[in-house]
Amino acid sequence: MAELDGKVAVVTGGASGIGAGTVKRFIEEGARVVIADMQEEKGQALADSLKGSAVYIKTDVTIEDQVKAAIDKAGSEWGRLDCVFNNAGFGGAIGPLEDTPVEDYDITMNVLVKGVFLGMKHAIPVMKKQGGSLINTASVAALICGHTPHLYAVAKAAVVHLTKSVALEVGENSIRVNAICPGFIETPLSTNTVGKEDREGGLDLKIMQAIPRTGQPDDIAQMACWLASDRSGFVTGQSIAVDGGTTAGVHWARQPKYQKTYHPIRVYRPSSAS
Repeated sequence: MAELDGKVAVVTGGASGIGAGTVKRFIEEGARVVIADMQEEKGQALADSLKGSAVYIKTDVTIEDQVKAAIDKAGSEWGRLDCVFNNAGFGGAIGPLEDTPVEDYDITMNVLVKGVFLGMKHAIPVMKKQGGSLINTASVAALICGHTPHLYAVAKAAVVHLTKSVALEVGENSIRVNAICPGFIETPLSTNTVGKEDREGGLDLKIMQAIPRTGQPDDIAQMACWLASDRSGFVTGQSIAVDGGTTAGVHWARQPKYQKTYHPIRVYRPSSAS
């Protein structure tokens, strides 16, 4: 029996990157999926390639009616809703805070925080009938600073706290709420290739983290699959880093040189009485 047999999920931002990887992983594990994304051509092409296991609906996660329509699509297509992966996102406002326009602040918060809020708001009434799993994409930027623009980090920190707070509300309805905090994952967003032709080959980067490779969408999809499954039935209110060890600390190669030199431990032993 596959991990998600009989389950129905909605994945926002499901047309590319982490979202598309998760759509494919969910379907491999037996689920049916609504792909909710603004990229019509990519979203429909992905749905068509999955031959009846997925449907596409154009969704701007900042518009409440469109988010509700994506949630409703799961019921109209397959009669139930077991999981919503609130994954849609973008890099947000960049640059020094003093130079950031209010309009850039607003759209950053609307996509990264309001989009998650709306996904949960409209999924909860449906899930109260049978329980379910809400999964939100946060980031290691919610846990440590210095890797992303200011407002991206702030928005993802808000997603972590919203996740915990909502988990406390809906646990009694058998609804679990968790956040995944990805590290650097090779996606169109992280490589600045959104809307462009797919890349050939991986990034040639020197990754300074414990696991020395670039993260891939399936690394996150595997965690999302576990959180969507019954195996994680006692897990809620958590923010789980999937980051190759980024948040564990400074890579060994970047630590002070004395860390690499063996220093025997000197144990104090009082001299014997004469």
